[in-house]
Amino acid sequence: MSPILYYGVPSGCSFGSIVALEWSGQPYRLARVNMPEDMQTELFARINPVRETPALQTARGDCLAESMAIFNHIGAGQGALDAGISFKQGTREFDELNRMLAFLNTTFFGAFSSLWWQLEHEADDETKRVLTEYGRARVVRAHQELERMLGDQPWLLGDRRTLADAYFIGIARWTKYHDVVDRRDYPNLQRLFDKLEADPAVIFAHAIEQQRPATSVGRFEGEVGIAESLASRRAA
Repeated sequence: MSPILYYGVPSGCSFGSIVALEWSGQPYRLARVNMPEDMQTELFARINPVRETPALQTARGDCLAESMAIFNHIGAGQGALDAGISFKQGTREFDELNRMLAFLNTTFFGAFSSLWWQLEHEADDETKRVLTEYGRARVVRAHQELERMLGDQPWLLGDRRTLADAYFIGIARWTKYHDVVDRRDYPNLQRLFDKLEADPAVIFAHAIEQQRPATSVGRFEGEVGIAESLASRRAA
């Protein structure tokens, strides 16, 4: 049974996991999760009790949540190792990849949290102003740090693309929702963003999210519904 990635729309951070699966060359399926309505159902709670995306039903039928865990699961597969987007645990390269994934998951992803909250919830003008200013400071700092870490390297970890670049592109696009930073002020990040946006796997992930005709460059086996995915899990 091929794994099933539960990806959130619109613009979930699970976008990066789609890119990673495309790059890995392993067979997989996708299950679309409309946020927040699908996440609040008891059906989805059986997949992830925290009711968040992404989630991954593994080939064994287990359900795995949290982006870092999913990226490490994908990265442990032989396809990802052969593709050079991950490294064997215990190596220095693996530690560096984990460090970068952790930074993206905490500092970079987390910087947007107050901005998302004030966008998605009712609040008075003063509360929104405070949350926006707080978020702006965090997003600016995160971009400054990542700009410094990237430097003039072609990819986040050097000469080759890795799972970290896949995770980055799923989060970096959030600046279009929040007018608090201009990525052009960070030329290294803008260069990486533009290169990734032209990548066929990223183009595929955009098409999947937007429900347009999508051409996989990996081993995508089609989409399934949430209920159908649970039925296949029972069969496994």
